[in-house]
Amino acid sequence: MHGTMASATESGPNPSKSLPDIGEAAGLVAERFDHSGVLAVMLLDASVLHTIERRHGDVPRYQALASLAELVQEVGQERLDVNDLVVTGEVGRSEVLVLFFREVGSAAFFRTEMPSFAQSVKRALHQRGGRVFYPYFRGVPRLWAGSSVAIRNPKLAANTQLRRLIEEARADAEWSRQNEKREQRRLFTELLLDRRVHSVYEPIVDVHTRTVFGYEALARGPEGTDLHAPVALFGAAEDYDLVYELDCLCRQSGLGGAIDFPAETKLFLNVLPTTIHDPNFQPDLLVRTLEECQLSPSDVVFEISEQESIDSFVHFRELSDQYRRLGFQFALDDTGSGYAGFEELIELQPEFIKIDRSVVSGVDEDPVRQDVLAALLALAEKMGSRMIGEGLDTLEELAMLGELGIHFGQGWLFGHPTPLRPR
Repeated sequence: MHGTMASATESGPNPSKSLPDIGEAAGLVAERFDHSGVLAVMLLDASVLHTIERRHGDVPRYQALASLAELVQEVGQERLDVNDLVVTGEVGRSEVLVLFFREVGSAAFFRTEMPSFAQSVKRALHQRGGRVFYPYFRGVPRLWAGSSVAIRNPKLAANTQLRRLIEEARADAEWSRQNEKREQRRLFTELLLDRRVHSVYEPIVDVHTRTVFGYEALARGPEGTDLHAPVALFGAAEDYDLVYELDCLCRQSGLGGAIDFPAETKLFLNVLPTTIHDPNFQPDLLVRTLEECQLSPSDVVFEISEQESIDSFVHFRELSDQYRRLGFQFALDDTGSGYAGFEELIELQPEFIKIDRSVVSGVDEDPVRQDVLAALLALAEKMGSRMIGEGLDTLEELAMLGELGIHFGQGWLFGHPTPLRPR
């Protein structure tokens, strides 16, 4: 019979608490297991929520876990028996458990309906996960499900069987996670081998003349996939320890897409600090590569990415000076965001300082942001650097950059990044 699921608190030990854990529901579970004869556990591993605890404390983590359990209950309203239970896992774990009580002879349920229910939960997460985990996650964090089934063995305590079921379901969820990670790493490696990364170019505009000063090459993964966005692309590379390989491919893509590059403009090329150790990036070979693209070193600005810190400034300066003598220039990305600190700014002394959109957004209406930009501009001028305001969305922001004396602007105000030529 289907209908509204029972709450473990209806006859559980703590009726004042709206979200019981498996320990509090153990007595009720044992009673129903004895009566039905078969118990199945579907475990939803939400250990990713411990990120919330580390950043915001345990109460927000628990609230997010409670919201997840409520979502699972909503999905089960029309699909589960009245005796089935939704509870959280053991104390200290971020898990949601669905307990299915059935009779012997119900194998079809476990073959078809349980997997279907798990898929329904995943669909609901994708549709409403942003609200479930708001404001702690952007998008929907990845969760894994595992399951296990047991027939009641009267020689064993019901709680002994329950503990084994939970352990097996947890191991099954971990197997799913590891198997998916292996498969995703294989697919990501194929993406690198097939060079399925392309570049789009975002204009950098002179604030005063409103003319294009340069273009930043931005990497994109295969269109129509979860890896199209650069954040997802580099996030996956970090997960699979393939950041270096992806960085090399993105540089090649940025240069390859810049053939017939507009004259008298700069190509801003994102690089990690470790890039200068790449044999293929050594000055002589790099100059030859540029010549094939009809570019010269004076056309290129290396934009130091925030994704890596610089381990040794002394060594980095020695190497970067070699590139500067050839005509290359440097930009420091995301200044003001908390990634690129003043140590990097002072030690690198870049020709260009890119101010993060968090400082630029709404600058026309915010005197504090205006003061921050004015202070950074004074420092930049003493260093002989020019500033680029990122993330421009409005003409008012652009006008304020001009009033402050900021040299260049970049953002969707000037159009979305696009290829320089048809792909």
